Amino acid sequence: MDRERRSVAIGVLGVLIVGASVPVTGMLDGYPVITGQALRYALAGVLLLAWARLRGRPLPLPGARDVPSLIAIAATGMIGFQACLLFAQRYAEPGLVAAFLGGTPLVLALAAPLARGKRPSMAPVAGAVLAGLGIAVLSGGGAARWQGLVLAALAMVCEALFTLLAVGVLDRLGPMATATWSCCAAGIGGAVAGTVLDPAGAWAWPDGRELIALGYLTIVVTTLAFVLWYSAVSVLGADRAGVLVGLMPVAGLAVSLALGMQDFRFPQLAGVALVSSGVVIGLRRRELGEPRALDVEVLHDIARDDRDHDPAQWPVERDLLDELRPAVDRGQS
Repeated sequence: MDRERRSVAIGVLGVLIVGASVPVTGMLDGYPVITGQALRYALAGVLLLAWARLRGRPLPLPGARDVPSLIAIAATGMIGFQACLLFAQRYAEPGLVAAFLGGTPLVLALAAPLARGKRPSMAPVAGAVLAGLGIAVLSGGGAARWQGLVLAALAMVCEALFTLLAVGVLDRLGPMATATWSCCAAGIGGAVAGTVLDPAGAWAWPDGRELIALGYLTIVVTTLAFVLWYSAVSVLGADRAGVLVGLMPVAGLAVSLALGMQDFRFPQLAGVALVSSGVVIGLRRRELGEPRALDVEVLHDIARDDRDHDPAQWPVERDLLDELRPAVDRGQS
């Protein structure tokens, strides 16, 4: 299995774990939202640090340029997302909130390339549209008050920021360190915010049911799934990996059906088919013959590594493309 296929596999596993945890998250509805998430992320950070120490591979420390991104990831993509998600369901039906989250793959497909100064690729955009439609069919929509609409939209933005804000940090620190330091930031920041906002009830001791939910969310959903997801993003890119988000409600549906929490309906089968088609299309590699398949940055990297190629004599980008065009036309790599 090559590196890209392995990345797809671990990305799928990561989103399936998160999607299947939706019923577990509901077990914390009566527990303080912010401090509950802070406790979960703080414990996950400790576990990841311990795992790195056992492996004998010290994690790289975040630099000055990484700290703002890690804080933003913790505030929006972690604490903010969970808070918006839980509060949105107080003003909107779960199906409508899920339908809003179906727009996340499209946001990633458009925003990730634009953030790097590139045009969005057709395959991830088309796949994200299909996946979003599939999520809308799966969720069935629902009614909402205006507060629910706003909170659902904010939850979608926060979910996208969890990936978008991590792209630069992943390049510098790697998936394991990015997941670890973002969890630590969320744990510390959430503890402070929860204590300030709710000093009386912030640190209530969880009952047995809530303790089991926190343990599962900490060990499986956070410690494992976050590392898997960031590993996939670091290889596939945020735009292509984003279509995998469409599999989350599919996993949630499968768990709900298995536990007898809802009945199977034919539209759900159509929704699964749309999501699956979107994932396949969105992960398709761009062929050499398609526009922008030869990235000038990559060509510069090739030339930089070539001892026979004097950097002082580099041709302009158009000349370098013309130099390699015959090989591309013959289908050579």
